[in-house]
Amino acid sequence: MGFFNKEAETMSRGEIEAVQLERLRQVVRRCYDNVPFYHKRLDEAGVDPDRIRALSDIQYIPYTTKEDIRDNYPCGLFAVPKSQVVRIHASSGTTGKPTVVGYTQNDLEVWSELVARICAAAGATADDVAQICFGYGLFTGALGLHYGLEKLGCMVVPTSSGNTERQLMLMKDLGTTAVIATPSYAMYMAESARELGYAKGDFQLRLGILGSEGCTPELRDKIEEAWGIFVTDNYGMSELMGPGVSGECELRCGLHFAEDHFLPEIVNPATLEAVPDGQPGELVITTLTKEAFPLLRYRTKDITRITKEPCACGRTHARMDKTTGRSDDMLKIRGVNVFPSQIESVIMNIKEVAGHYQLVLRRQGYTDTLEVNVELVDNTLLEKYSELEKLTQKVHDALKVTLGLDCPVTLVQSKSLERFAGKAKRIVDLRDKS
Repeated sequence: MGFFNKEAETMSRGEIEAVQLERLRQVVRRCYDNVPFYHKRLDEAGVDPDRIRALSDIQYIPYTTKEDIRDNYPCGLFAVPKSQVVRIHASSGTTGKPTVVGYTQNDLEVWSELVARICAAAGATADDVAQICFGYGLFTGALGLHYGLEKLGCMVVPTSSGNTERQLMLMKDLGTTAVIATPSYAMYMAESARELGYAKGDFQLRLGILGSEGCTPELRDKIEEAWGIFVTDNYGMSELMGPGVSGECELRCGLHFAEDHFLPEIVNPATLEAVPDGQPGELVITTLTKEAFPLLRYRTKDITRITKEPCACGRTHARMDKTTGRSDDMLKIRGVNVFPSQIESVIMNIKEVAGHYQLVLRRQGYTDTLEVNVELVDNTLLEKYSELEKLTQKVHDALKVTLGLDCPVTLVQSKSLERFAGKAKRIVDLRDKS
């Protein structure tokens, strides 16, 4: 199994924790001395940087939230002068002003290495032709994977997102072996390839490095079947760096954390207290080496679980489970907590429906309701009422067993739901219009 930096990726637990403590003390000092927000926040909490003498002392540091970043928009949390910032990225800002992040030259070097690590762990090598189907721009995914794959020695094809017919032409003509995309766009490209008359044998694809949105094992299986490739997942967010925070190896038994650059914690999202090792909760991350935009105890809102048991692949850093959802994406329907990933897992296991779905939220009186729209594979069922009714009931019952919730299901015509080149927007919120 390939390593990019085997010495770093196979350190002993003692070595990892020694590196983490040294770097934690440095980043707390950097934040205290150079970021007025953190200077004030740490003073108010009674935390002098010299108080950090053990990793457990991180408990005394206050949490940082996305609201803190927005309150200091655009560059109030930078720890270096703008003259040392060589690149800016930002989130989409769909719920307010974007979160702006900066990188020094060293930050970019570290980022490239960490992306190279996860790509090597996934099975990529210098012999691969890697086609990046993420949109380029302020979004971190495209350029993050671009420079990491180049550092690994791959031939990078920066096609960006959209223009699917051209994507497929280049994929065939250039002999692309690794596709980098969102899971939903990877599925859409496979669907488009079939419609355009391509066969699996027309492509040399062998690997999918997918990210930017959740991917259940069931969706992953469908993508692998559609393309005849091996798919891995990776994790990151713009506030922390971008892709490269963690990623699956070829054994796919958890996403390996870059613990020498990020210190992860798992807390109860309601109480913010640490949960016992191995239990699920909200992921909190401290960046240990970021120069331009360091973050202390950043609440990601992602729900996952962490194990520190070494992996059979030889990597020793902690592994996180695929995220089951976000604490702020959780839907509460008639008192039941529902994550979209649960619905996706059910739908992907029913072969008569396609992997495209939509969740419609409405409000009736003071109660939120959920309707699930799912595309059919065979449109002729729309003319066979009894069979359509039977399949609708099958989907309904499967969702009820998994969710513990009775929600209406509508089976819709194939290709009638919107397709996405970037992150899929599955939820249609009509509660303010009900």
